[in-house]
Amino acid sequence: MPDLTCPLPITDYPNVLLAHGAGGQLMHQLLDTLIVPALGPALTPAGHDAAVLPTPPGQPALTTDSYVVRPLFFPGGDIGRLAVYGTVNDLAMAGAVPLALTLGLIIEEGLPTETLWRVLLSVREAALDAGVRIVTGDTKVVERGHGDGLYINTGGFGTVPPGAGLHPERIRAGDAVLVSGDLGRHGIAVLAQREGLAFESPVHSDCAPLHRTVAALQEAGVDLHCARDLTRGGLAGAVVELAAEAGCDIELDQARLPVSGPVAAACELLGLDPLQVACEGRLVAFVPATRADAALAVLRSATGGGQAQCIGRVAPGRGRAILNGLFGVARPLDLPAGELLPRIC
Repeated sequence: MPDLTCPLPITDYPNVLLAHGAGGQLMHQLLDTLIVPALGPALTPAGHDAAVLPTPPGQPALTTDSYVVRPLFFPGGDIGRLAVYGTVNDLAMAGAVPLALTLGLIIEEGLPTETLWRVLLSVREAALDAGVRIVTGDTKVVERGHGDGLYINTGGFGTVPPGAGLHPERIRAGDAVLVSGDLGRHGIAVLAQREGLAFESPVHSDCAPLHRTVAALQEAGVDLHCARDLTRGGLAGAVVELAAEAGCDIELDQARLPVSGPVAAACELLGLDPLQVACEGRLVAFVPATRADAALAVLRSATGGGQAQCIGRVAPGRGRAILNGLFGVARPLDLPAGELLPRIC
């Protein structure tokens, strides 16, 4: 694991200048003295603007995402770690083995170079942890007041091994619905850091890669039909979309939903629904009911004995998501009406 305490290289500029993105001497200095040394063993320079990648057997998978989280650092993660793991997870939800990433940095003029260094070290650690390489990238600098510090865009490339593809169309009536851990941590962690909220028990983001969890389920012969990471919109957003795509009803049992005490208390205080709060290291999985126990054992092992639970079932229906409440009253779930928590990923 890289040493994240390694000091910032000596530079002539404590803050990023517009000229650092202009393609001239200062841009090359930024690349050569800061970006390339920070990424180190996670970086495979392409030598030109396009990376040529070997393609293992299977179908190629490609994803892209942008990260605009505020603040840049939060309990349990930061924008760099989020960018790597979020992109890896998008590939994993298609059943792909992540192989390579692109890294685009949009930097606001005036960003301290020490802040950029810290983010890049985090990118390096996350890429090495996830087993992916950064094969090409880009750096742009925008005027002060137009970039909110730092935005990151990533592209992810991987391959789907034969027979390993996941898709909502594979969801079937009779499937069990599993969640890999407790809900709502990421959104609450970012919000608390942004607004200076101090809870009695601090909440840390669940930011983590999920591709090994998906692979473990498949290697155990579970017959994983579909999986979805629970980012913006949380669990509610994911099951609403999946129910519509699958054409079946997805029924969740409120009593089974794993929500930690601190997250539940924070949501109650702030008037939030934990089912709609984003996670960055959790997935919902659909497996045959006969394999639910085996799948739970794999999920709990993969997450170090975490709070994986069977939270519901799939039934014939019209593509609805339904929550069975604590007192036996069922209500439909819907997508959030607006932006519940902006700028959390």
